[in-house]
Amino acid sequence: MDPAGAGKGTAAAVCVTGAGGFIASWLVERLLAGGDYVVHGTVRDPSDPKNDHLRTLDGAGERLRLFKADVLDYASVASAVAGCAGVFHVASPCPAAKSTNPEVVIGCTATTQVELLAPAVAGTLNVLRACREAGVRRIVVVSSAGAVFINPNPPEGPTMDEHCWSDEEYCRATESWYCLSKTLAEREAWAYAEKTGLDVVTVCPPLVLGPLLQPTVNTSSLFLIRYLKCDGVDAMDDGVRNMVDVRDVADALVLAYKSPEAAGRYICSAHARKVSEMVSVVRSLHPNLNYPNEFVQLVGDEKVLSSEKLQRLGWKFRMLEETMKNSVESYIFAGILS
Repeated sequence: MDPAGAGKGTAAAVCVTGAGGFIASWLVERLLAGGDYVVHGTVRDPSDPKNDHLRTLDGAGERLRLFKADVLDYASVASAVAGCAGVFHVASPCPAAKSTNPEVVIGCTATTQVELLAPAVAGTLNVLRACREAGVRRIVVVSSAGAVFINPNPPEGPTMDEHCWSDEEYCRATESWYCLSKTLAEREAWAYAEKTGLDVVTVCPPLVLGPLLQPTVNTSSLFLIRYLKCDGVDAMDDGVRNMVDVRDVADALVLAYKSPEAAGRYICSAHARKVSEMVSVVRSLHPNLNYPNEFVQLVGDEKVLSSEKLQRLGWKFRMLEETMKNSVESYIFAGILS
């Protein structure tokens, strides 16, 4: 079975949920660039100027349709996926900071823990139900490394792979609401796929950096930006963090969709480096930004995430230096950094 629907003489239609987001915008760019796909992109409001960047992408005029949809509104999702050979489910709320109150999700489009979990879990099930009804060939779900490594009893050894899952109760105990939402959503996706026979593939990226296409600043980019705009803060937290370039995530999603042999979960991580190393790369290029005076490791290092399975599928990733350079150039161009 060829999930891409190639060889039919016309561009196959695919749907991208949450099309205006950081990862999704680059995914739409990749899908349009090849000329092989008509893209149905779901957004909350197609007329919102924050989605204008999608219309400027090469090929958008001929092959991009924006649909007003909310993943919690089944009818709107069903309308967007109708006629599509494949679906990329990317939409999910993401908090900008860990909440100290389970009833408040800071910096998120949601305002309560319940509202964070519902779009992730119920929204994913709505998308999968709509895909089944529409006869979609393959669904690629963007999960997260947050569904992999939040566990008080990780496996022995320095690395973690697709067999590893975050512990739901531990996520609750540590108030890791975003990681809990991604864990619950991915487990529900696999349960639904097993029950219905739907062809589902999940991709789990860690910290995603890289240049912005969208006009708003996303949560993962804020992680790096706060180290470049310290505003009088002398010391910042250090530690090993897994990361990947947003463009490489987009490539991984297309690869997971197009490859007939793709199956199961895929970790999509390129580098495991200390934050101080990432910042050092930026400092060598832009020495005049407002960097912290020192780094202090307050929490443990993340275990290294293995992307060996994804690399066997043919995935390649760019060097850390390119990602850091392009990220900061993007922030400067957008006026985020002076």
